[in-house]
Formats: sequence, structure tokens, C-alpha cells
Amino acid sequence: MQKTLADSVIVLDFETTGLSPQYGDRAIEIGAVRLEQGRIVDRFQKLMNPGFRISRFIEEYTGITNEMLRREPPCEEVMAEFAGFIEGHHYVAHNASFDRRFLEAELKRAKRTYTGECCCSLLVSRRIYQDAPNHRLQTLVAHAGVARTGSFHRALADAEMTAYVWQSMIERVRSQYGVPVVFFDQMRELSKLSKLYAHRYLSSLAESHERGQERQD
Repeated sequence: MQKTLADSVIVLDFETTGLSPQYGDRAIEIGAVRLEQGRIVDRFQKLMNPGFRISRFIEEYTGITNEMLRREPPCEEVMAEFAGFIEGHHYVAHNASFDRRFLEAELKRAKRTYTGECCCSLLVSRRIYQDAPNHRLQTLVAHAGVARTGSFHRALADAEMTAYVWQSMIERVRSQYGVPVVFFDQMRELSKLSKLYAHRYLSSLAESHERGQERQD
């Protein structure tokens, strides 16, 4: 089976009514981009009606109002469409455990399934950008010097900026460690390691590449 390149994935973000679908919270916006060899080649963005009024706090936090959501399609309809967008791809999200909970819960409500893997760009950033003041998306956008594409806490803008941060981390692995091709499962493995072992792991990837080149020669 062909391995997935780290720069050819879906990057997604949810805006929601709260922190946990386990306690009745729902998605109100999904934003996603599809990367192919590091370039954004497709986008997906939809507001969705959770079936109840959202709090004033969420309105102020996201800029998404009850009036905006009133005529939007229900979550199940939007997520059924999104299932087609993400099908066949692995995905990346910043603080992925949060987004994964909502992705799984909303797809289940829509009677759709997803079989790909996810990787958390926040966890990866703690290994690659250890010199960053913190690892919130807003901070990493400035730290990595990538483009700000819109308002934070709107799903598509956050997904795009996460994609740029993700790509900047891949480029750092390539340039700093001499690894020309970075795979998705390598970034997932990196995300699970203690940051104390990140340098050793990335160095081992470079060594493996060099040994492979020597065998070919």
C-alpha cells in the first residue's frame, strides 16, 4: 500500500456550541482544505444549524450569530456532504482530539463513516517549534511567519492557517534534517514522542534516507 505524503492531506477545523458532543454540543461550522504536494487545491466551508440557539459567548467568540445559522441546513446534511470531501484522505487538525470528537459524533448522526487517520498539528508543533512562546494557532502563525488568511475562530480561516503552519513544519524537517520526503505516518509518530526525543527521531529519518541512497548507488 502506498504511503501518504505528509503534505497531501485534508486540514480541517470545527466551530462548535461548546467543548464536548458527549454533553450535547454540536458543530456550527466546518472548514477544510485539501493539500496536494503542499498546495491547497480544494476548500470546503459550511455553516450548519445545530437545532437550538447558541450562547452569547459563542456568538462573540466566533462571530457566528443565531441569525446567521437560522436558515442554514442541519448538521446532518452538511456532514453527509463533508463525508464525500474527506473520503480517502487522512486529516490534520490543531488540537485534533477536539475536532476528532466532533467529526466522529456528527458523522455518526449523519449515518456516515470515516476510516482515515488523523494527526495533531499542535502536538507536532511542540516537537518542531520548541522555541515558540506557546503553541496556540495564533502564536504559531506569527512564529512560523505564515500568512494570516482571515479571522481566527472561523473554521475555513483556521483550517487554511493550520495548513500553512503544517507545511512550514514539513519544510523545517526537510531543510534542517535533510529529509526530502516526509510521510504522514512519520509526523504522527513524531507527535506521540516526548519532545526530548524529537531531534533523535528526525535525525534517524535522515540517516535512513542516506542509507537508502547508498543502496541505490
